Amino acid sequence: MVFVTGGSGLVGSHLILDLLRSGQEVRALCRPQSKLDRVRQLFHWYGAESGELYENIEWVNGDLTDIHSLDIAMDGAAAVYHCGALISFDPRDRSRLLKVNQEGTRNIVNLCLHKGVSRLYYTSSIATIGGTSGTVSEKDLWDPAHSNVYATSKYLAEMEVWRGEQEGLQTVLVNPGVILGPGFWSEGSGRIFSRLNSGLKIAPPGNTGFVGVWDVVRAMNALGASNYLNERFVLVAENLEYLELFQKIAVLLGVAPPKSALASWQLELLWRMDWVRSRIGGRKRNLSKSNARSLRLPVKYSSKKIMDRVAFQFQPLDEVLQECAENFREGSKMPQS
Repeated sequence: MVFVTGGSGLVGSHLILDLLRSGQEVRALCRPQSKLDRVRQLFHWYGAESGELYENIEWVNGDLTDIHSLDIAMDGAAAVYHCGALISFDPRDRSRLLKVNQEGTRNIVNLCLHKGVSRLYYTSSIATIGGTSGTVSEKDLWDPAHSNVYATSKYLAEMEVWRGEQEGLQTVLVNPGVILGPGFWSEGSGRIFSRLNSGLKIAPPGNTGFVGVWDVVRAMNALGASNYLNERFVLVAENLEYLELFQKIAVLLGVAPPKSALASWQLELLWRMDWVRSRIGGRKRNLSKSNARSLRLPVKYSSKKIMDRVAFQFQPLDEVLQECAENFREGSKMPQS
């Protein structure tokens, strides 16, 4: 039996489908408020046979921060895929981010060691990769001076994984870029599609690395079957300007594409306005100072390491976007949160 955290999310749901297709027995962690219907709908979108596999998932209630529930949920697991995390760039969420991402990962690592789990697969982020210009890779160390609260929590979570590795736990660690995939249009990268479909007229400045969700799954499989354990691997299919990505998506959705990106002075003004709005109205931050500054860093991410080590080939991003757009257009999107 393999145990999966974050099974109701984008990566976790696709990973579970892949594991079930390969005949694995899967137990997945979920919280009482998890929207499992969208996972069921996603499985059915991939075909009747995939839809039937949904019934084979053993869902167990629990929480990454509740060691007792995790202890029970992980009993008998041969391998653990830790995909669960809290995503927020609001500085006010720092405590929650550290509790879920760092402490939750610590709990997973400690239980893996205690229960003799053979291997831990951890989904991290390019947010923990350092560098402020040029092409960066796994060798570039995280720089707290150019970071945000989410990146800090993921970096500290990685440190827990490396501690486990030092204590004898075999690990597979991947650092994906922005993950694109069908089915989750009210959160994460899925909101890009929803906002563009609603008439978004302008894009953020700068660029980042993007990767399809199936590539994240395939990469973990390829690394798990290789001898390249206890290392980390950047997963970026393409580095794109946000404006170019948004224009590609808009064309696929049949809506008017944004024609320009925010200027630097507009970005500086917006994060300040967002701060004021948050202070006065108590609303969640959408754009922090660190996020605004990071958008202007001329960084490109290299996936040469995984391509060289296991001859990994990424799915072209245009194909990923086409699949996402088909799911979005067909009305097969998941329930809104």
